[in-house]
Amino acid sequence: MATKILIIGACGQIGTELTIRLREIYGNDNVIAGDIREGSEELMQSGPFEIVDAMNRTSIEDVCLHYEINEVYLMAAMLSATAEKYPKKAWNLNMDSLFHILNIAKEGKIDKIFWPSSIAVFGPTTPKENTPQQTVMEPSTVYGISKQTGERWCEYYYNKYGVDVRSIRYPGLISWKTLPGGGTTDYAVEIFHEALKNNHYDCFLKEDTSLPMMFMEDAIKATVSIMQTKSENIKQRSSYNLAGMTFTPAEIASEITKHLPDFTVTYQPDFRQSIADSWPGSIDDSVAREDWS
Repeated sequence: MATKILIIGACGQIGTELTIRLREIYGNDNVIAGDIREGSEELMQSGPFEIVDAMNRTSIEDVCLHYEINEVYLMAAMLSATAEKYPKKAWNLNMDSLFHILNIAKEGKIDKIFWPSSIAVFGPTTPKENTPQQTVMEPSTVYGISKQTGERWCEYYYNKYGVDVRSIRYPGLISWKTLPGGGTTDYAVEIFHEALKNNHYDCFLKEDTSLPMMFMEDAIKATVSIMQTKSENIKQRSSYNLAGMTFTPAEIASEITKHLPDFTVTYQPDFRQSIADSWPGSIDDSVAREDWS
């Protein structure tokens, strides 16, 4: 049977590029983009699109039934900085949407789930450098709490009901096709747009704030890879650490000035600084490398 995929949150920063990549692999008609709003021209014209509300189980189930979906990528979420402004709304979106998908899979209506976690699951008491797969987790943000809780539920549904759910703890992601959607690492995308537009950027983090980052293409590659791996190789049913590179706002600004010599940055840390300070500076993803290469 052909792989039929539904991506919920397909118009977001990750979802947009993930949808395009999966359509290249599985065929345009086999990858359905779902979101509460329309997306980029490339996404809308390359394959099927359906209005899907991640908070509405019936909305999800109807699309799954209509297209005979067997894999769901749940990319809809309220990210770290936005979630701090709307804690209850963020909790409801991040958790209810996950339960809808887990329960649909539990009932045998879909075969496989991808659900993204984040480095936000770590907290101020987590080892800062080379953060291991298993370690202290005391997240201090609504987003981090929801992601840590989600990890536990994913593992529970796998152990209790055999639900094939797979997950990656994304670091900060750098892309250019879609603007970021309210995360603490967003400066690393915004800085390029502002450099080209205004030759200046007001950075909301301190210049020496070191955070784990990854280029979007690598994150997409890892996401596709974990979903294509044989089930028996996926040993972590909570979520896997994933690492790319680590840098600071000052370092990225320095690189930009090599291309735009007059580019300037001012550093005006806001509430997002305390979020960044609670996260690791670098990640050990050796377990992911060992389990699914």
